[in-house]
Amino acid sequence: MVKTKQGLLDELQARIDDDDPTPELRQGATQLVFGDGNVDADIVFIGEAPGKNEDEQGKPFVGAAGKFLNEMLEMINLRREDIYITNIVKYRPPNNRDPLPEEKEKFLPYLQEQLDIIQAKLIVTLGRHSMDVLLPGLKISQVHGRPKRYKDHVYLPLFHPAAALYNGGMRQTLIDDFALIPAILKKI
Repeated sequence: MVKTKQGLLDELQARIDDDDPTPELRQGATQLVFGDGNVDADIVFIGEAPGKNEDEQGKPFVGAAGKFLNEMLEMINLRREDIYITNIVKYRPPNNRDPLPEEKEKFLPYLQEQLDIIQAKLIVTLGRHSMDVLLPGLKISQVHGRPKRYKDHVYLPLFHPAAALYNGGMRQTLIDDFALIPAILKKI
């Protein structure tokens, strides 16, 4: 029997539950926040870890940063239903702290499998944490908005939408970088 992408993703999600890669994170979280969206999407967005709203609702990017992300998607004629979105770390870190290097490392194989199942044309990293894991050794301030081909994927590093919420100057940078997505997709 041929398995669907959704079926494979459901199995992967169940395997994360079974493997329990970060028991201490899981204990402090309400639930696993696996991913959301169109499994046949051309674009996958990857953040760092769920926040409070995401932990409560079980979906990535549903808080203030998610609202801004939705606005930017609309600017390029996309909706949440057109994309797939996830995080490297699938459990909320305590007090919304940054995910630790070992936590990102433990979730990386699952993220890579998630990406292999979805087979998107473009992977957009949101913030330095997801960029560091997938494109090691780069500085986001130097490479944001510039596509990179690495290990059979095309990546577009962007600042995290939350950065624009705390720093008004970042808002326009993020909007400008986001506006490049349709042209990058056409080139791929």
